[in-house]
Amino acid sequence: MMEIFGLGLTLWAFAAAMAVALCAGFVKGVVGFAMPMIMISALSSFMPPELALAGLIVPTLVTNLSQALRQGIRPAVQSAKDYRLFLRAMIVGIALSGFGMRFLPVEVLFLALGVPITAYAALQLAGRSLTFRVEHRPAAELTLGAIGGLYGGFSGVWGPPMLVFLLSTGTGKVETVRALGVSFLVGALMLLVVHMQTGVVTVWTFAFSCLLTIPAQIGMQVGYWAQDRLDPARFRWWAQVVLVVMGLNLIRRAVM
Repeated sequence: MMEIFGLGLTLWAFAAAMAVALCAGFVKGVVGFAMPMIMISALSSFMPPELALAGLIVPTLVTNLSQALRQGIRPAVQSAKDYRLFLRAMIVGIALSGFGMRFLPVEVLFLALGVPITAYAALQLAGRSLTFRVEHRPAAELTLGAIGGLYGGFSGVWGPPMLVFLLSTGTGKVETVRALGVSFLVGALMLLVVHMQTGVVTVWTFAFSCLLTIPAQIGMQVGYWAQDRLDPARFRWWAQVVLVVMGLNLIRRAVM
């Protein structure tokens, strides 16, 4: 089947990709993020990085639309307004880095993002809290938004900086998940537009990405069921654990 798409994937590789999307969707349903990181890491271990990046775009777009609108359109619009500085900086970052992805080693970016993310989450788990003062919030939003966008254009991963910001400002569970969904939705749209221009997204890679959306959405619905049963403190703990795992995986990919 995949030979029809001209992607050079065996049936087993396609089945593995569907399983990865299912698992990534479940994790995203539980904690509200991590889908792109799981998919880009797992998929690129048995297919070209460009195909892995193309494969995650549509599942990311569709699942984030579901996540952003779970409480309705008005709350989603309000979240977009509340975090507009972050979103603007992220969009610019994705646009700039997306067109330069072929010229800068992605290992450098993985290491530069993985080390601080791991350190931050580990400190949080150890009980060392990091918060931003009200007067510093705009600068933090712009800085972390730009960082997330720059990494996102290269790798499809821009969630960790946004989560760091939300956890550091003491945002509640429901608002955290909704804000992540809004930012990921905007980022996914921008990523799709950019990589339609770079050639990463073609007719065949887009079809492949659409197929991965099916298990991703199924996994996410199961993850929602688990998320609704997590109390806020446990949710924050699991979010930090996932951040540590993501950070360590970024470091692994950079050095191996």
